[in-house]
Amino acid sequence: MCGRFAITLPNDAMAQLFAAAPSNDLPDVPNFNVCPTTQVHVITSQMEQRRLEAMRWGLIPNWYKNPNDGPLLINARGETIAEKPAFRTACRERRCIMVATGFYEWTKGADGARDPWYITRRDGAPLMFAAVWQDWAGADTATPIRTCAAVTVAANAAMSAIHHRMPVVLEKNQVGKWLGEQGKGAATLMRAAPKDTLRWHRVDRAVNSNRANGAQLIEPLSA
Repeated sequence: MCGRFAITLPNDAMAQLFAAAPSNDLPDVPNFNVCPTTQVHVITSQMEQRRLEAMRWGLIPNWYKNPNDGPLLINARGETIAEKPAFRTACRERRCIMVATGFYEWTKGADGARDPWYITRRDGAPLMFAAVWQDWAGADTATPIRTCAAVTVAANAAMSAIHHRMPVVLEKNQVGKWLGEQGKGAATLMRAAPKDTLRWHRVDRAVNSNRANGAQLIEPLSA
């Protein structure tokens, strides 16, 4: 599961990392509390050209008459993505990468409240989430809305202490295969990252509010 994340990498650095041409309407950075339905940074590859684009986080199937006609699809399960009508075509034809610095997960505290954890790569590199995208346009939509969803799988042994699901975290040498630049085989990438890929620490419950923001949200919780 991935329901909230942070992005601190500057837009030009993001574009350089992926050798991608940046769009003009990219979301502001840093953002320490990226929430579903907001614009996120996404890497696509079409016609042998990579682009850094902005997309709405929350894929909207083309049969929805309005964006809220059904469940909010921020994640797609890797085990069933090739079968589910909302995702199966995107999985074959429209794969992309969501870029993040870290993401949040929650456990239940002794008082029953949600305790947030901030999760990053152990090596400090940006996170590259496998994702899929879909353009959607309703009857009253002048311009199609480009939307996306992150791919998730069962958590590895270490991550399962916090949550039973985790996003598919790609390595840099897997980017081309996921984006379809290296032929077939993307399905083999939909697996949990090795147990030593990620690290995490408790953060303040302030992040539980989707209106909270600021660098203090990712700071380790004081004893």
